[in-house]
Amino acid sequence: MVGDLLEDFYNVLARKGFWRAHAWFWWQALWLGLGYCVFRFWQPLEHAARALEIERMLEALSPQGLMSDVRHAVRALRKDLGLVVFATLITGLGVGATTAVFSVMKPLLIEPLPFVESDRLVWIANQGDGGLSSGMSRTSNLRDFRELSTSFDGLAGYFAFFESYTLTGSGEPERLTGVAVTDDFLRVLGVEPMLGRGFTPEEGAILGSPAVILSHRLWERSFGGDRSIVGQSLTINGSPSVVAGVLPPSFDFASYFSPGSRVDLLTTFPVTDQTDAWGNTLSIIGRLAPEATLEGARAEMAVILEQLQGADPERWGLGAALTPLQRVISGEHRTSLLLLFAAAASVLLIVCVNLSSLLLSKGIRRRQEMFLRAALGAPRARLLRLLMTESLLLAGCGALLGVGLARLITSAVAGSSSVTIPLLSSVRVDFGALVFSCLVATGAGLAVGILPAIQASGVGSAGELRAAGRTLTSSRRSRWLREVLVVAEVAVACALLVVGALLIQSFTKLLAVDLGFQPDEVAAWPVDTGQEFETYGERVAFLDSLLEAADAVPGVSSVGLVDAIPLGSSRLWGFGVAGRELERDEELAMFPHVVSDRYLETMGISLLAGRGFTDADTQETEPVILINETAANSVFPGQEAIGQALLFRDVKLRIVGIVADVKHLALEMGSGPEVYLPVAQTGDYGSLDLVVRSELPLDAIRGGVAAAIRSVDPSMPTHDVRTMAHVVDQSVSPRRFTLTLLSGFAAVAVLLAALGIYGVLSYSVAERSREIAIRMALGESAQQVRGRVLARTLGLAGLGAVIGVFLSMAASRFAMAMLFGIGATDTGTLLTIPLLLLAVAALAGLLPALRASKVDALRVLQAP
Repeated sequence: MVGDLLEDFYNVLARKGFWRAHAWFWWQALWLGLGYCVFRFWQPLEHAARALEIERMLEALSPQGLMSDVRHAVRALRKDLGLVVFATLITGLGVGATTAVFSVMKPLLIEPLPFVESDRLVWIANQGDGGLSSGMSRTSNLRDFRELSTSFDGLAGYFAFFESYTLTGSGEPERLTGVAVTDDFLRVLGVEPMLGRGFTPEEGAILGSPAVILSHRLWERSFGGDRSIVGQSLTINGSPSVVAGVLPPSFDFASYFSPGSRVDLLTTFPVTDQTDAWGNTLSIIGRLAPEATLEGARAEMAVILEQLQGADPERWGLGAALTPLQRVISGEHRTSLLLLFAAAASVLLIVCVNLSSLLLSKGIRRRQEMFLRAALGAPRARLLRLLMTESLLLAGCGALLGVGLARLITSAVAGSSSVTIPLLSSVRVDFGALVFSCLVATGAGLAVGILPAIQASGVGSAGELRAAGRTLTSSRRSRWLREVLVVAEVAVACALLVVGALLIQSFTKLLAVDLGFQPDEVAAWPVDTGQEFETYGERVAFLDSLLEAADAVPGVSSVGLVDAIPLGSSRLWGFGVAGRELERDEELAMFPHVVSDRYLETMGISLLAGRGFTDADTQETEPVILINETAANSVFPGQEAIGQALLFRDVKLRIVGIVADVKHLALEMGSGPEVYLPVAQTGDYGSLDLVVRSELPLDAIRGGVAAAIRSVDPSMPTHDVRTMAHVVDQSVSPRRFTLTLLSGFAAVAVLLAALGIYGVLSYSVAERSREIAIRMALGESAQQVRGRVLARTLGLAGLGAVIGVFLSMAASRFAMAMLFGIGATDTGTLLTIPLLLLAVAALAGLLPALRASKVDALRVLQAP
């Protein structure tokens, strides 16, 4: 010890000088000396106390001691099976809710992504305004970042606009969805194919390389899990493609990067000048080098961007914002999941409050038993342990029920195709969730039992023992404690109700927004042919024959074609205005739709001015275009837009009509400027959807439309159909998921709060029956008794509601990101919910009030 002190002294001497070092030395020496004296003086007493304490602790923690406590708890609980059933049900509800929400949160917010060193993965986004493509990058950006950056071990990307493929040659034609990725995409993520290999650089250098990697789901669904599929050739879009590998089941591309969609295979995306000409179409992901940091990479990227812009001042689409990949994937869902977890925890808190209040009441009845045990020599610690064992057993029974309930909820959520939340398919009650459930149940058991145990084990003198034999009336402190618990659960229930009501109103307003189209009675079939056409005119003729065949199906009232259905995708094209000088980076970013002439009619999109497309708009006529109302007002303010012309790739497009705005990104987002181009004049589109309007149910026309499609091209798959109503529902599914669970939690909270009020008042009336009898004997009427009980009920509920309003204001501000068209402090909601709670409290207190007013004063006063 002295040697260490001297060594530290010389270190301090070198840093702080002679005087400060000596002062430090003597201060440390004084404290060490005092500590040594105290230790020597107290050591004998400490050893004796510790020996006795350890002996008692070992006795209590021995298997015999623990089993004795458990047997006693089981015997005590068997005498009150009603309590056991009630406690198990509500504890199971609370534990099940928190475990289910934890299981949904776990893969998205708690666990790292299932990639090698996933914390080093970074999302590199462009820095633009507008739709999806404004956050994408050009291929040249990826190429230059690879050459100039030293902060990354690898930089990869994928084509942000998924493509449709047709698989033929093995049974019925099947439509597949594929994503084009750079050849090093899997390596950068740290994903190893389950079978086969990744793409080679040679395959990645060619657009449309005849090599694919199958998803695990496609491998099992279409190839029966045949391991020999690797190396075989498949016919995709009429051309042979070699199966390079099969992805592992743990990596579902869509689950990470496009929730709610389906990705069946990966193809290659070359980093070439050809793909760079497509504009902002690439999503970039980087893996930080071992010695690099995110802040260092950001600083380096800023220097690189400045260098690239200086080398080419005319360069456009240049930007790089670095964000951890996990934060990007969890993104907008973080707030809603945290809110749900807080709601589930609030329900569990109300459960604990209810059970604690119930056990407090039960503890009054057991006071005589505790006095007898104390009189026979049982120490208070022993009594506490006995009572806590009972509450832990109750919590354990609830945990078993809760785990089963959580499994049912997570199975339903994971198997749902209508909820677009990342990693939803991996949600399950696993070992981590079981550990969490056990911890929650243990915490609940301790929280529930600690106050009742302290009260019931608080023994006194022999006089108190005799008093306990004469009365079971609780103390004023005990009654006050139970009422405080009631106020707490009303406050929590009020907060949940207010937030739930705000979300319900927000969701209602969201569903009431003008979509700009009529989704009812409209269905969409993807239609992509594998045929090769020598001329564009032949392709247009093929599409016309497809429209004619579908239009002839009985029950179909209108048909159309579109390359991007509303709420289905997002992209931006740059346009100029004829007669205006605009730099490349000043181009107007607009959302394009390539459509047939009857598309507007089929979708129910209003034509506000001018005309729509007709059969006369062909390649031989003047190129025409439609714009939406927002584009007309923003591009031509105060002018007549019809007759003006836009420029697209040096082609002048005459504006012939103005259409209503359409929600194409999300219901809560503005439409932005949109343009419509006729498919007969535009060859720049990917996959097309055939949209069909019919007053008949989908099942009534499904077969006819499928037959019509096959009559034009037998190789086209027809089973992949979706209604526009489903597309709209899917776009709001995260909000609906959050709202449904939160509303359920709020309803349960109100029910439990009502039960808590009823239980406390019922017990209070029962234990104060003698007091009520005396009051009635002195002239108090039954109506006055009822009024006094109800007044006490409303007083407790009112206080809880006031506290709950303040809690809800803080909680609703946290949920502001999820609100639409309503403020976090909506006055109507803040006034209505407390009144509703007061009404519920009045109903809960009505029966105890009636019971109190019917007390037989003579019989009660004559009782011993």
